[in-house]
Amino acid sequence: MFSSRVLVLAACAAALTSCTAGEPEQGAGITGVFDVKSAFDSGFQVTTTGPTGIDPKLLAPAAIPAGVKVEPQACAKFAAGLAIPPGAQGNMAATTAEGKGNRFIAIAVETSEAVPFNEPGPDCQKVAYGGPGVRGLVEVVESPKMDGVRVLGTHRVVQTVVDGKPHSGELFNYVATFDNYLVIVTANPLVIPNTPVAPVDTQKARDVLTAAVAAVRG
Repeated sequence: MFSSRVLVLAACAAALTSCTAGEPEQGAGITGVFDVKSAFDSGFQVTTTGPTGIDPKLLAPAAIPAGVKVEPQACAKFAAGLAIPPGAQGNMAATTAEGKGNRFIAIAVETSEAVPFNEPGPDCQKVAYGGPGVRGLVEVVESPKMDGVRVLGTHRVVQTVVDGKPHSGELFNYVATFDNYLVIVTANPLVIPNTPVAPVDTQKARDVLTAAVAAVRG
């Protein structure tokens, strides 16, 4: 499912060593993503992982499951997410921060060739999908502007039924592409027992993306 692809990316960033594919090169700009630790105060638990190699399958587009209908149908490629070109290799590093009801993951990826920008176009600003036991949407949201960088922000919502009970989740995903680099910031609410779900601080996510791009570019 479209939204699960981004959740897998986030999970791999949280446990980066489980997604390795070769030894990382030294001195890569991706380690600049560690600098965003300063964006989080004492209310957050912050960890860093990497740099390490990436598995190109990690950023492969999500396949459309049988029975799932996409509207508009022409937007299925956009909804599936970005993809590393076949045969491309690379390295990644990440900073994860959890606190105040939110989880933020900033990921910097350097690939052997540029990753094509996942352009939504005017007709794919909001894409809905649905099928047996699942429905959701992918919509374009506000993202920061940076010179020489292409940026896309999306909000993904998925609703499923498990054992007859409804479940829902959301994820904000901000992707910046420049040269052979990707900088990705994901933000989602934490599920804390007996605590109302906190709204996602999208301004912080945008600020972290801007800071991460600046640090990676040097």
